[in-house]
Amino acid sequence: MLEIRPAALSEFALLPSIEAEADAAFETLDPPMNISEFPPPALPAEYAAAFHIMVAGRPPAGFIRLEIVDGQAHVEQLAVSPEYARQGIGRSLVSAAKAWALEAGFHSMTLCTFTDVPFNAPFYVSCGFSELPHGEWTPGLAKRREQETALDIVGRRIVMKIKLTAPE
Repeated sequence: MLEIRPAALSEFALLPSIEAEADAAFETLDPPMNISEFPPPALPAEYAAAFHIMVAGRPPAGFIRLEIVDGQAHVEQLAVSPEYARQGIGRSLVSAAKAWALEAGFHSMTLCTFTDVPFNAPFYVSCGFSELPHGEWTPGLAKRREQETALDIVGRRIVMKIKLTAPE
């Protein structure tokens, strides 16, 4: 398994290509999703401005980007290069991010994702996340969903949440 660690400043320039490669996996779905409708990969400066980024490997084969939304940790992006897909790297990144967020004092973690994409909502369910009903969205989560809706990306998206607890 690849080492999971905080991203080095010098690695932010490598992350846009990992994001673009990971997005290409959506084109392999049946039916394929048109990734030209997705926002472009973040720029290195945007990664540098993120709250926290963890990477897997040297050089990175994948990353998880965390932000703060309404006082709680939020997975803004999880991306793994296709050549490293299905090796547990995404799951290791999520586990490490949950542990880091708990240690940093957060009580929960949220994310927004595609419902019907196997490597999205079903994957996050297997990591312990569950769908957060619309009535329980915080203002920041609602704003994120509004921004996603404005992008007009095809595919049903949901908000998910997990309560962070110490491992037993």
